[in-house]
Amino acid sequence: MSTQGQAASIEIPSPCIARQPILTAEENVIGYELFFRESADKERFTSDSERATSATIHMLNFVGLGVLCDGRLAFINCTHQMLLSDYFALLSPHDVVIEIEEDVPADQNVIQACQRLKQAGYSIALDNFVPGDKRADLIPCARFIKIDSARVPLQESSILARLYATEQCRMIAKKVETRDQFAKAGHGGFTRFQGYFFRRPENLRVRHIPAQQATNVRLLAAASKPEVDFVELETLIKREPSLCYRLLRHLNSPLLGLSSPVLSVRNALTMLGEHESVRWIRMATTLVMGQDKSSDLVLSSLVRARFCECISPKIEHGNSDLFLMGMLSLIDAILAIPIGVVIEELCLDPNIKAQLLSAKTGKKTPLSPVYDLMVAVEAGDWELVARIGKQLNLSLSFIARTSNEAMRWAHEITAAARR
Repeated sequence: MSTQGQAASIEIPSPCIARQPILTAEENVIGYELFFRESADKERFTSDSERATSATIHMLNFVGLGVLCDGRLAFINCTHQMLLSDYFALLSPHDVVIEIEEDVPADQNVIQACQRLKQAGYSIALDNFVPGDKRADLIPCARFIKIDSARVPLQESSILARLYATEQCRMIAKKVETRDQFAKAGHGGFTRFQGYFFRRPENLRVRHIPAQQATNVRLLAAASKPEVDFVELETLIKREPSLCYRLLRHLNSPLLGLSSPVLSVRNALTMLGEHESVRWIRMATTLVMGQDKSSDLVLSSLVRARFCECISPKIEHGNSDLFLMGMLSLIDAILAIPIGVVIEELCLDPNIKAQLLSAKTGKKTPLSPVYDLMVAVEAGDWELVARIGKQLNLSLSFIARTSNEAMRWAHEITAAARR
């Protein structure tokens, strides 16, 4: 093989970023903490925190905060050395929160650096704050104080919240993974919460689809049938005004450049064709069903769906529609009902149905490696990503690029829906 051919086959490492949402008591996302690792080789991600943060800043400038954080705040870890340098000058002060790590000493140089950053408009968070914390002198500079709820007992963290919570300084409870933890942290004085508590349905006794969601679920079911009935699709879409509007607006967008306006639902479905109609209905229905939920639920559903779709040509998955599996993986949280109730209404591939159910029980199915990879990438569990990637014969660079592309695509879809 020629040198040129060899060079062309070399895969350029691509960074991988995971993010965890930070929400208000009303479950509105205000920002994301970014977890970055650099793809150092084909087996694992390795990077010290300073290198990780500097690479994150490069990634933010290259990809854009609008994509990685959906236009919300980016919480970025900061080491002692980085705090004393000009690392953050490349980022807009209104878009980032600089997280001061627990091992950063609150000496005079650090205090002055925080004061300069605050005067420049940057927000500062004190991460992993504990009783008797040595960074107490930095509190006047802080917009956020983050307390690890798994590390600091509730009684002690509540005392800290009462001491330091103000309109200018918000208390963030980290690692809030259940509704019970969320409620207790709220009663303890916290107004911001970090974790995945909102992805767990609260009411597990529901045994039917809520009336206001029934049409949407029936439409999703119709779009999941092996043989699509366009008359049925048209009838169901007409029952949901917001879907009618989205469909006609989508096809009349100047970006599509159609020569004449699309004036009816039937005309719209004909113009799209079966494949694109099914794809559009799935996305639009998810957007409509999740419009009263945390924005991260719909965004993450679309990221998961696109990620699974992009890796599907490179792995064995039978006839299963991996896009649909990813999109439905959070449908129980979106509808706030058990996953079993939802999939009873849908005509799904048996392997997808088994995997969506087993994801709640831990049992393994033929699609478990794909599902587990999807979740591991989202959580930033790079060691697990590396192991599953090797099992599926997917390089880390490919996984990272695919994840970043899925974020970009999902952001474009949700941004267009907000217009």
